[in-house]
Amino acid sequence: QVQLVESGGGLVQVGDSLRLSCVASGRTFSDYGMGWFRRAPGKEREFVATITRAGMRTRYSDSVQGRFTISRDNAKNTVYLQMDSLKFEDTAVYYCAAGIYSTNSADYAFWGQGTQVTVSS
Repeated sequence: QVQLVESGGGLVQVGDSLRLSCVASGRTFSDYGMGWFRRAPGKEREFVATITRAGMRTRYSDSVQGRFTISRDNAKNTVYLQMDSLKFEDTAVYYCAAGIYSTNSADYAFWGQGTQVTVSS
């Protein structure tokens, strides 16, 4: 089992930046590819970013490419999502997940409880 706890969400304005953190406990963190997903009001959960176990490769959704950066610190059992140039449409609950390096939510076995990000215009 892996327990994941996200933090760093909040209320920001368009154009602001925010950094989300997700701390893992339980099994060996570096055994897992990590991902960030989000669910906006009235929408399905969608892929945001993923990173390999050692952090050597990343992949992003088209909607956040160039604005968001995923990274990880295996010594701290933490994965981050740096979000810059935030847009109103980035408003969502953001979830981190542990699994394999993938854009598909079905490839992630463990999920955090989510952290709310609200971008005001």
